[in-house]
Parts: sequence; structure tokens; C-alpha cells
Amino acid sequence: MNRTLWMTQTLLAGLFIFAGLVKLLSPIQPMVDQTGLPAGLLLFVGVVEVLGGIGVILPGLLRLWTVLIPLAAAGLVIIMIGATVVTVQGGTVLLASIPFATGLMAAFVAYGRWRLAPLGQE
Repeated sequence: MNRTLWMTQTLLAGLFIFAGLVKLLSPIQPMVDQTGLPAGLLLFVGVVEVLGGIGVILPGLLRLWTVLIPLAAAGLVIIMIGATVVTVQGGTVLLASIPFATGLMAAFVAYGRWRLAPLGQE
């Protein structure tokens, strides 16, 4: 279980750090035009994605404040719920399966590191 959680955490960290950096470093106006969301919200989501990506991996690697891992993963679940809703509202229900599946992965990490295999108790 521990190995599966580590692989999932690594995948989520890479995914969210990349997605957040794209939102923060790309020109904002094309994203605003595409999504219809305010620029400030997109920048906020970018920051939260980068911090969440760091939060699901760094405490475990450093073995410091490992209680932050399930909290970061739970925050990413909230972000993915919003992404799923926005995708469905945009009329692309089939594409909503991607943020939905990502949210399930984050929920697995949150529960796994909270109850199944907490890092502080090995």
C-alpha cells in the first residue's frame, strides 16, 4: 500500500505542479477567454495547485510534518470537484472524467495517508 501511495503522490505532485505553473506562467487572457473564469480566480487556482502538488510530496520526502500530506490531498480534491463542475458546465461531459479521476486519486492519497498507511507510524 505504501508503494502505491508513493507512486500516486508522485504522479499527483507532477501533474499539479505542472498545471499550476502553466496557469501562472502562461498569458492569462487566452485562459480567461477559453474558460470564462476571472483572471484572479485562475491565478489563485494556479497557486493552490502548485502548493498542493508540493504538499503531497515534500513532507513525505523530508519526513517533516507528514500530517500535511492528507490535508494537501484533500485540498486538491476540492480543486478537482470545481474543475469537474466547470468542465460539465462547459458542455463537455466526457472530458469531465479527467478531473473526476484526478480527484479520486487525490482522495485515495488523502485517505491512504490519513488512515491506511500514515508516514509517521512506520
